[in-house]
Amino acid sequence: MGGGIGSATIASMTVPSRAAAAALLLSLDPPVWALRHARAVAEIAAWLARRTDERGMPVDLAAVDAAALLHDVDKLLPQGATERALPHGEGSAAWLTRVGHPELARLVEGHPVVRLADAATYGRWEAGAGPEERIVAYADKRAGQRLEPLHTRFAGWRARFPETWDDATWRDVQTRAAQLEAVVCGDAGVDPVAVGRLRWTAAALRTARRADVTVDPALATEMDR
Repeated sequence: MGGGIGSATIASMTVPSRAAAAALLLSLDPPVWALRHARAVAEIAAWLARRTDERGMPVDLAAVDAAALLHDVDKLLPQGATERALPHGEGSAAWLTRVGHPELARLVEGHPVVRLADAATYGRWEAGAGPEERIVAYADKRAGQRLEPLHTRFAGWRARFPETWDDATWRDVQTRAAQLEAVVCGDAGVDPVAVGRLRWTAAALRTARRADVTVDPALATEMDR
């Protein structure tokens, strides 16, 4: 996978190539923390997607790569953008649809951790989600700025947003996250502690940068990591 800026056709769908997805992300001038998080999620998702596919469960690998890298774009949109008024995840889906990639919308819409707080909402998402949606959602829950265990990720969330939910809801959220982990890692045939990263984003970002994408010097340093 990868190559120059363009598109790749997978399972009768046209999705942005890795470099094209990187160019879309850079076009929003992400701060370094956002770029680092997007890269971690994309590389964890790619690692899981390929192992799942290799075990006989077909996965749209190109769509997972692009969606995972672009899952948080609604956080990067300028004030006044229509998609900023939508709930997180739905805003990313709407923006990707608007810029010509509706095939990625379903993969990013359900990733936010708040989806785990309501049993009915999560149950509907879980019942309709394919492996691509599950992988993107789970990868987001394994990455802050780097790959980390679920309990570390949730401890960070709770420290930053202590008033979001009461103790019972936090327990329910983490229970559902663990259930998602069991499904995704089971499909991939790996123990959660063995999950890794497929290091593809640096090359894609360098390709996007060579294609005359204007990049802040701090981002250029991050892209070379």
